[in-house]
Amino acid sequence: MRQVRPKKNLGQHFLTDLNIAKAIADTVDACPGIPVLEVGPGMGVLTQYLMSKGRELKVVEIDAESVAYLKEKYPGLRQSIVGEDFLRMDLNGLFGGRPFVLTGNYPYDISSQIFFKMLDNKDLIPCCTGMIQREVALRMASAPGNKAYGILSVLIQAWYDVEYLFTVDENVFNPPPKVKSAVIRMTRNGVDDLGCDWPLFRRVVKTVFNQRRKMLRVSLKQLFPDVRAHAAFFSGGMMTLRPEQLSISQFVELTNLVGDEMGAVATGGE
Repeated sequence: MRQVRPKKNLGQHFLTDLNIAKAIADTVDACPGIPVLEVGPGMGVLTQYLMSKGRELKVVEIDAESVAYLKEKYPGLRQSIVGEDFLRMDLNGLFGGRPFVLTGNYPYDISSQIFFKMLDNKDLIPCCTGMIQREVALRMASAPGNKAYGILSVLIQAWYDVEYLFTVDENVFNPPPKVKSAVIRMTRNGVDDLGCDWPLFRRVVKTVFNQRRKMLRVSLKQLFPDVRAHAAFFSGGMMTLRPEQLSISQFVELTNLVGDEMGAVATGGE
């Protein structure tokens, strides 16, 4: 059986260490009893261990060569191979609307986009595990006050508990990436209502972290066309902080302050 050629344009780095593949597969055990969706199975090194779990499994693979290989090597999986772009898929129909675990050896260049799609489908995905670039994993798991704390940290931790499980060296891949990898697990934290407007929360978080070295009173001015009309708002105590200093609850508070200020101006200050 001919091996699949790793494709640079798809960010493919095939895992070759079976022990690590099994360890990644075992991360889904934290969310038992629900189906599993693997993104980017490649030649199925992780897939084979997921199949042994005895759970309903589907895999999504955009690379036609990999799809052909998987169908030949794992004939029992044929009907569960989805040859599509995960980022463009409607996830609601995958398992008939049932929740599922998302996992995979994720392509480095789209891992952040995968997690933003996870957030868009958070009610379907109570658990997400897998391997990503170590730098991204550190950002996702970072606490306030650290340099790694940023947009991904806040948006994901608003809805998920993030565990940095273990680091993976470069030499267990073909071809070896130029950076280390890490295996993470995210589990829904029980929050159903964030306590603020979610689209505005995302907008506020992205706005302030895009100027992360500046105080909030500077970066937030982008959200208000007429800054002079909001002088009192920008003199508030929180406005002297920088974004990496704020906890999730403080970002919720900040979002509500911004929303109230926008509403006050829209209604003429009433």
